[in-house]
This record gives sequence, C-alpha cells and structure tokens, in this order.
Amino acid sequence: MPTQVTDLPSDLFFIDTNIFVYALLASEPLKKQRAVQLLEQALATHSGCISYQVIQEFANVATRKFTKRFTADECQQFIDAAMQPLNRVSSSTELIQAALALQTSTSYSFYDGLILASALQSGASVLFSEDLQHNQLIDGTLRIVNPFLNLAMQEG
Repeated sequence: MPTQVTDLPSDLFFIDTNIFVYALLASEPLKKQRAVQLLEQALATHSGCISYQVIQEFANVATRKFTKRFTADECQQFIDAAMQPLNRVSSSTELIQAALALQTSTSYSFYDGLILASALQSGASVLFSEDLQHNQLIDGTLRIVNPFLNLAMQEG
C-alpha cells in the first residue's frame, strides 16, 4: 500500500481532519505541502472522501484553535470549496453502532472509531491520517496510511 502522497491509490481514499488542518498550517511547511497535494488530488479526481464528522472537527479547530482563527464566513467558504465536495458519509444510527464496535475491537477512542466506520462505509481502501497506527488493516479492507511518515527523512 502507498505511504506517500505521490503514490496515491487509484481507489477511493478517506481523508482525516488532520490533513485539512495541515493544509492551512504555515508552521509545518513540509506537512502543509503534502496535505495540499493530497487535497488537490482528492478534489481533482473525485477519489477522496470525508464524513460529516471531519467537517465538524475542522470547523471547531479552524474557528477556535488556529493562531489566526477563521471567521464563521471564512470557515463556511473553506467548507463549501474544499470539504463539501468530498463529503460522502452522514451521521446515522448504523454508523454509531459500527463506531462502537470498532472502538471495542481496535481499542481506539469512539471518535477514531467513528472515522474508521465512516471510511469503511464510504468504501475507501485507504484512510489517510496521522493519528492512527500506520499500515494497520481494518476489517480486511481499509489500510491506515500516515502521509507524513517519511517527511523527517526529507528534512535532513
């Protein structure tokens, strides 16, 4: 499975919230470059997807935790342009049940289980995230890939 953004899968891939955050973070230029590449690919090819949860988490970070916080209008504009076109998974009772089951089987938090359940429901074969165990296979179909893993070697 791919470990770098330049080796994107041809199948559908799911993007965790941290990728959107790094795409806007000037303090991490290599991660920003990698995140922007990934998002551009997702939008250009329609092969990337997210869930409603990713939009919620991003809005919280962008309006409360960024050094230069987004206004509500700026946040809505970014969501409309870069996130809503990728949104394929909405909240549902079945999604919550799947997240709880994944929380139990993986020992991840409920919210990480919800990301995993959303990625699985979307039909993605890869979940790009910095927050979960790189190269872990979930339910035999979803591979977790940290797209920032090899950046430390590039810096040196």
